[in-house]
Amino acid sequence: MIRAVGVLVPAHNEQELLPACLAGLRRAARALRGMPVHLVVVADACGDLTARAARRGGASVISVSAGNVGAARAAGAVEALRLAGTPDPDGVWLATTDADTVVPPAWLRQQVRYASQGWDAVAGTVRVADWSGYRRETAAWFHQRYAGVAGPHPHVHGANLGFRASAYLAAGGFQPVPTAEDHALVAALTAAGARVLRTRALSVLTSARRDGRAPHGFSQYLTQLDRVPPERVGA
Repeated sequence: MIRAVGVLVPAHNEQELLPACLAGLRRAARALRGMPVHLVVVADACGDLTARAARRGGASVISVSAGNVGAARAAGAVEALRLAGTPDPDGVWLATTDADTVVPPAWLRQQVRYASQGWDAVAGTVRVADWSGYRRETAAWFHQRYAGVAGPHPHVHGANLGFRASAYLAAGGFQPVPTAEDHALVAALTAAGARVLRTRALSVLTSARRDGRAPHGFSQYLTQLDRVPPERVGA
């Protein structure tokens, strides 16, 4: 049974987009009706007012100088578990999103419901908030490649991922890599025998900005898609 929830948000120079992210997370926390929810922003190598924006948004803040999203998410998990204050990681659910992402009000409630059904991890999908600045065809190409796959989706996004703390620890946690730390974690969870649910029913709204924080991440994928025919862009 889940007794506490921790939410991890890595943030590198995110003072502009972080307030909307945290507003969405506060709404999602209220939907759990009294269950303790610990919002943790990891201000990673920031040169702006990210930490101040995080505190104003109701989050606990830790500052690191990793310049590395995998290390930032891992640090956030450590802090969320500390704040949860329970010796039983099986009763703690950890969720992670990105500072340029807004989650729906039922985001955490749905994840906790899946946990009660025996799932150890949940991988959701993303929707793009605004296609301004892209070619008209790019949105259609994205939807064709992204949503056109039948059955359980193949995607993994750090912007929409949740997992039981015990399963996370057994899998070795987030690795200190500058990109694809989310894919590595899901692969490790699967290898460790965790039950991983890939669902389209859990979707978040993320930005289509070109100045992404992780090299070879979602922003770069969209930029590539905007430049070349879709059959030449990696999945």
